Amino acid sequence: MAGNSDAEIVIIGSGISGLSAAHKLVHSGFDKVRILEATSRSGGRIQTANIGNVITEIGASYIHGASEQNPVFCLSLDYGLLDPEASLPENMAMEVDERPPFIPNYFSSSGQRLSAEIMNPARDLFNELMDDINEFQDPKEKPWPNIGHFLQSEARKRAAERWKHKDKTTQKLLLCAISAMVKGECTSNATTTMENIDIEGYCIYKPLPGLDCTFPGGFEGLVKKLMMELPADLVSYNRPVRCIHWNNTEDRVNTVTVECDDAEKITADHVIVTVSLGYLKKHHSTLFSPPLPAHKLLSIHKLGYGTCNKIYVEFDFPWWDDDCEIIYLVWNDEEDIVDHVSDLKTSWIRKLSTFTVLKHPKTETYQKNSHVLCGWISGHEAEHMETLTEQQLRQALIGLFHTFTGDPSVTPKRILRTQWFNDPWACGSFCYPAIGFIADDLKNMAEPLPTTEPLQVLFAGEATHSEAFSTVHGALLSGWREADRLINHYSSFSSSS
Repeated sequence: MAGNSDAEIVIIGSGISGLSAAHKLVHSGFDKVRILEATSRSGGRIQTANIGNVITEIGASYIHGASEQNPVFCLSLDYGLLDPEASLPENMAMEVDERPPFIPNYFSSSGQRLSAEIMNPARDLFNELMDDINEFQDPKEKPWPNIGHFLQSEARKRAAERWKHKDKTTQKLLLCAISAMVKGECTSNATTTMENIDIEGYCIYKPLPGLDCTFPGGFEGLVKKLMMELPADLVSYNRPVRCIHWNNTEDRVNTVTVECDDAEKITADHVIVTVSLGYLKKHHSTLFSPPLPAHKLLSIHKLGYGTCNKIYVEFDFPWWDDDCEIIYLVWNDEEDIVDHVSDLKTSWIRKLSTFTVLKHPKTETYQKNSHVLCGWISGHEAEHMETLTEQQLRQALIGLFHTFTGDPSVTPKRILRTQWFNDPWACGSFCYPAIGFIADDLKNMAEPLPTTEPLQVLFAGEATHSEAFSTVHGALLSGWREADRLINHYSSFSSSS
């Protein structure tokens, strides 16, 4: 086998997993590394934009678990990309399980502002239920078929006992608020309904300590820093791959051929595939020759993959409190705890139940005209939202805000939406633990082809990480993992030569 300097490695995709793999390989002495990127930019599902003069994230928004255990956080600190408060000891030690203690405002569909003092018991109960899910890590202890059923049944049961002394109107509103929060949890899992989420699979994910944080200058800053430390010509843009030809033999010289859409054929010793799970689901039959093994295909099928979109809305003035960090829109007829709609055309907007407030430095310009909310929507409702014209979306949002504020002057100034479902390379947002999904499926996702040497085709990406799937740090770690696989492979070969 050739030494490090002679090994030809092709990485498909310049998202964070592809870049992290390339970064580690190049800095370990591999100088024949090349990335083929289908689009005109690096970053993949990390993308930063603007609405007015406010920075927005089209893709990933948060560093989940801002602590020393998170490599994305550590790299971002090293690069000077974060606010100083992100590294405060108390923030790094906080256990939030990706549910930051945001200060809420509540509005009802009757056009009324609801008291946080009255409504916060709903959030306390919801957080308690989400914490209790982790008690069901033993597959034998699953009295509920899925997380949605658990949330719905347990919320009603505990509410009936806990709130029995409250008046009927308050009891109903609190259950409706939990409905809004379950919809918000759907966006955290990129799913249409929490009934799609497997309890055992959900418990495989391991949250990191640390208060979630954002990038003041945008998440793309991390991508740019990584790119600056790579050779300038390492990424070839606008180079979609048509097929990866692997031969499943022990021939050790140029065992893989990457066929591009323009018919160019590139030979390599190893290929690291970092395409999204959505793209794999859609194109695996043509992307690999011979086809993927049956057990890998089964795991690709079993692991869920969905859409989480964001709708940024700028207003001339804030209609929420100065300290507000999240807004819940509470439909007052959803006491049955409804997390999806039956008629997408007429009711998709109901899925848009949570808005986070974009916090920026209180400059004079910001105070005057930069009041921005980020609305979160997932599943089939998010997919339907992508089909609307700009005017249809605007009218739907105007109706929503008028309904909940009761104020006809609350009108969007600018709107910016994401459209990940119809992105031909992402085909959605990120993976989730669908019903029947187990830990072995993640092992299958990360398994190279062939399973022993010479490691012709390797796999990285958020959907291949055993404990941090669906996250940026999971994607980054998966890139490092595959780089280490090759580094160790050549170290073993050198020591045995």
